[in-house]
Amino acid sequence: KQWYQRRVRGCLFAVGWWIAIDVGAVDSGNFDKAYWTCGVFGTLGLLMVNAVSNSQLRGDAYVPGALGTTGTRVWMVIGFLCSFGAIIGASFILFGEYVYKKKHPSYPGTGFFMQNLLIFMATIIFKFGRVEDAY
Repeated sequence: KQWYQRRVRGCLFAVGWWIAIDVGAVDSGNFDKAYWTCGVFGTLGLLMVNAVSNSQLRGDAYVPGALGTTGTRVWMVIGFLCSFGAIIGASFILFGEYVYKKKHPSYPGTGFFMQNLLIFMATIIFKFGRVEDAY
C-alpha cells in the first residue's frame, strides 16, 4: 500500500508541474505571468502540510517545539489555506478568465487548474495516506 501511494503522489505532483510547464512552453504569450503563483502556493501548501507529523498534531511528539501543539496546528491550517487558495485562484483563472470571457485558446486556464488540482490531490494522499510507525 505504501509503495503504491508513494508513486501515485509523486506522479500527481510531477504531472501537475509538467502540465504547467507545458502551458508555459506552448502558450507563453496567451496568459498573464501571475498565473504561475497559484502553483507556487499549492506547492508551498504541500510542503507545509506534510512537514508536520500526525503525532505532532495529536500532541504525542517527544519534543513539541517552540510553540507546541498549538503552533503545529496553526502551521497546518496555514498550509491548507495555501492549498485551498491555490485551488480557488486556479478556478478563477479557468472560469473567470477563460470560460466566462470565452478566451481562446483555453489551454492555459485548463492547464493551471489541472496543475493545482493534481498538487492538491498529492497533498491529501501524502498527508492522510501515510502510516507512521510508533517507535
